[in-house]
Amino acid sequence: MTGKWWRWLGLLLLVVAVLVATALFVPKENGGYRMKVAQGQGMATVSRQLANDGVVYNRHVLLGAAYVLGIHDKLHAGNYRLPRSISTWQILQRLRDGRPDTVTVQIIEGTTFAQMRRIINQTEDIRHDTRHLSDAELLRQVDAQTPSDKPEGLFFPDSYEIDTDSSDLALYQLAYRTMQKHLQAAWDERQSGLPYQTPYQLLIMASIIEKETGHPDDRAHVSAVFTNRLNIGMRLQTDPTVIYGMGSAYQGRIRRADLQRDTPYNTYTRAGLTPTPIALPGKAALEAAAHPSSEKYLYFVSRMDGSGKSQFSHNLDEHNAAVREFILKQRK
Repeated sequence: MTGKWWRWLGLLLLVVAVLVATALFVPKENGGYRMKVAQGQGMATVSRQLANDGVVYNRHVLLGAAYVLGIHDKLHAGNYRLPRSISTWQILQRLRDGRPDTVTVQIIEGTTFAQMRRIINQTEDIRHDTRHLSDAELLRQVDAQTPSDKPEGLFFPDSYEIDTDSSDLALYQLAYRTMQKHLQAAWDERQSGLPYQTPYQLLIMASIIEKETGHPDDRAHVSAVFTNRLNIGMRLQTDPTVIYGMGSAYQGRIRRADLQRDTPYNTYTRAGLTPTPIALPGKAALEAAAHPSSEKYLYFVSRMDGSGKSQFSHNLDEHNAAVREFILKQRK
């Protein structure tokens, strides 16, 4: 009996070995697949996605082999183009080599140009040809005809995918062209009667809207507040512009002295728009700058209820009442 059990056990182990070898070394058709590994992602997540998409026979075999090779937590972020037929073992070799075919760089709405540069400078697997350039020099490399030496706001925030070993200049050029396209579309489709003389002024307004809006439903109303103020000669009096003008002096809070200290970006001390954008606005902010709501709002205050929404008011009395309800009451 004992010998019989040993034979059955040996047969079982043989079957398991064949199944594992098949799952690991036999190529599987996938129709041509692009495997995306996000920053910080481990093999557990990647193996689950590959199994769900039918790229591998068995995710547990993939995961176990990754642990044996010691790459389960050392995946290199990027996009990998897989051939139409590939084995699990070959996939592991690609991941171990750590050379993605393309690299994804994400720039979110409201990012400043300085923050964008830091993100790109820290991106691996691309050439950093612009790292030594000043902002003005970089902008001239992107657009030799630009009349400005201030790149703030001129680059569209988005998720960009570029080939491994490409120059970072190509990424800046793509983001710049994309912003020009979206800005021109917003300018061409803008409402009549807006207080902008140029597309650049609309871009400045869009950047302020981007930084001042906590909820997407509020964008058009925030735009209305600022355009209404400009139309009647009222100062914008918006904190994000003050923060931008403070630069590295800003440490997380604005004091009364900061609101009174004059800089080109202090909209409490200076009338009109700021001299440049204060961030990289997204498409929704551009559209809001081109299409403010028809409301005659002049004030708004955060509701402080976790929703991100603001309370809008037509006059100072309404605004003071909103401050008492949503701000002062919260402090009690």
